Amino acid sequence: MGVADESLHGAVLGELGALVVAGEYATGQVLRIEQLEARFGVSRTVVREAVRVLESMGLVSSRRRVGVTVSPRAAWNLFDPRVIRWRLDSGERESLLRSLSELRLGVEPVAAALAAAHATPEQCGRLTEAVMRMAVHGRAGDLESYLAADILFHRTLLEASGNDMFGGLATVVAEVLAGRTHHHLMPAFPEPAAIRRHAEVAQAVQAGDPAEARRAMRDIVEEATSAMLGSDG
Repeated sequence: MGVADESLHGAVLGELGALVVAGEYATGQVLRIEQLEARFGVSRTVVREAVRVLESMGLVSSRRRVGVTVSPRAAWNLFDPRVIRWRLDSGERESLLRSLSELRLGVEPVAAALAAAHATPEQCGRLTEAVMRMAVHGRAGDLESYLAADILFHRTLLEASGNDMFGGLATVVAEVLAGRTHHHLMPAFPEPAAIRRHAEVAQAVQAGDPAEARRAMRDIVEEATSAMLGSDG
C-alpha cells in the first residue's frame, strides 16, 4: 500500500468504524464492498484493508459471496483503543466514561499498592518526573503536554505493578485520559490538588507503602470521575 493509500485507509477505517460503533449500521446489516467503495470514493483495496482491521476488532465479519456483516456488541473488542475512541465520540459518552471509571477504580488502586512492592528505582523516577511535568504544564495551561505527562504517570504505575494484565490496560486508561481532554471535560488549568494526589501516589510507591498508594490512587480516580461526569452531565 502506498503512502496515499495508507492515508485513505486510515480515513476510511476511522469513518467506517465510527459509523458502526454509533449504530449507523445496525447489527446484522450486510454491507457490500462495492457499496462501501461508492460511499467513500476509494478503491476496493482500501475498503478491504479497512474491513480487515474492523474484523480484527470484532466489529464486522466478512464472508465471500455474502459481504460484510455488522457484528453484535458482544463480539467487539471493547478494550481496543480505537473502539474506545469511537465510542467516546458517539452518543454513549457518559455511560462509557462511567464504565471506564468503574474499571479504573477496580484496577488502579490495586496496581498502585502492587507498585509500592514491585516498582524499580527507574519506575519510581519516571513517576516523579511525570508529576513534575504535570505541575509545569498544568500551571501553563498546556493541556496536551499535561495529558502526555498524565498518560506517562498512569502507564508507568500500571507497568510497575508487576502484573502484565494490569500493564496491558495502559492503553485503555490513556484513551480515557485523552477523551477527557479532547472532549473538554478538563479545566483550562488542571487543579493543583489533583497534581498533589499524583505526587502522593509517587511518594507512597517510592516509600514502599501499599496502603497509602492505594488510598491516594483511589482518591485520584474518584475525583476524576466526579469531575468528568459532572462536566459531561
